[in-house]
Amino acid sequence: MVSEEEISIFWFRRDLRLSDNAGLFNALKNNKAVLPIFIFDRDILNKLENKEDARVEFIHLVLTELQKKLVAIGSSLLVIHGNTQEIFTKLLKTYSIKNIYINNDYEPSAIERDSRIEKLAKQKNIPFYSFKDQVIFEKNEITKDDGLPYTIFTPYMKKWKSSLNETHIKPFATKNYFSNFIKTSPFRFPTLTEIGFKPSRMKYVAPTLNEKIISNYHEQRNFPAIEGTSRLSVHLRFGTVSIRHLTAKAKLLNDQWLNELIWREFYMTILFHFPHVVNGSFKKQYNRIPWRNDETEFEAWCNGQTGYPIVDAGMRELNTTGFMHNRVRMIVASFLVKHLLIDWSWGEAYFAEKLMDYDLSANNGGWQWAASSGCDAAPYFRVFSPDAQTKRFDPQLNYIRKWVPEFEELTYPQPIVDHKFARERVLNTYKNALGNILV
Repeated sequence: MVSEEEISIFWFRRDLRLSDNAGLFNALKNNKAVLPIFIFDRDILNKLENKEDARVEFIHLVLTELQKKLVAIGSSLLVIHGNTQEIFTKLLKTYSIKNIYINNDYEPSAIERDSRIEKLAKQKNIPFYSFKDQVIFEKNEITKDDGLPYTIFTPYMKKWKSSLNETHIKPFATKNYFSNFIKTSPFRFPTLTEIGFKPSRMKYVAPTLNEKIISNYHEQRNFPAIEGTSRLSVHLRFGTVSIRHLTAKAKLLNDQWLNELIWREFYMTILFHFPHVVNGSFKKQYNRIPWRNDETEFEAWCNGQTGYPIVDAGMRELNTTGFMHNRVRMIVASFLVKHLLIDWSWGEAYFAEKLMDYDLSANNGGWQWAASSGCDAAPYFRVFSPDAQTKRFDPQLNYIRKWVPEFEELTYPQPIVDHKFARERVLNTYKNALGNILV
């Protein structure tokens, strides 16, 4: 039996906050009885082999906080576990739904999912509204003069900055319309166990922007032993913080940090316009490279046992905390691809499994940068020397001592490959595979 009360649905996804939320603002401003929902998508969760995945727990904890806020104002969040299509089919039978609101997602699989739900809604003559929320500029908003997408960061960044004005960073006053949330007793909230997962060692930390760190970002961002980065990437990934708020702060505090926010949007734009990067190289000719793909060496890399302390430190930090400093991400990625000649997609998949802040576009863009196969990537002949990177960015060995305390002991493994040999091998391999393309 369909409920007689007309409602509108706001579907939370990568926007897990009540404040300054574009889609939620529009839903509340234009409708009464807005039902907020979140779906633990069974099809996505079933692909996660680790049932102590900290990201799932992070989402569950964030939703728990959202639920507390909604219950305090006499409403509730409806959290459902299952197949998205089946869930919406059931919602359409249960409620008299007037509108459905979402915020845009730019990953190919998400676009496909959203189009299916939009089609389902249109079959019932239900309007389906989608808004820009997780980026400042999206899709075709920043293009070259001929309308084509940028594939080089610097001109994209310059156009992005020249296009930015106050309207782009003005927050949405969602709180003004909280009275339009549906009035209901709390819905039952599924436990982590009920959706098939267990608590992990990692805990939710609310987003906080340390203005001192941001102000010094350009000077300290490359030193992994220093607390010199914002650590907000996981919050950007799940939308627990507003990109408009962060951009406004970046404009005031540090242009280099603003550039990092723009890199994030650049890679999202690349993914949107060139979805083939999900399954292969941006520069398709780089698919010709004959990778060695030695599984024993890959396992040593995964476990932080390569004999190169800076590489091993990064991998151990990742495996222990779900985070890795950005400078070290470049070092370990370069090592896997260039020193071991292992397909960048292997490293990409490992990061996708381990990173708390895993984001398809940034992860793919970063790995293809390291492999020289991406847009605006490191040139093929750039092969990071782990020793040189250590001397430059961890000169006191504080980062290494934290994560690889045994690096000076006899028990520590010898280097898995000689740097000079590895550099010559990868250059010859790239040259032989790509030939005239590299000239």
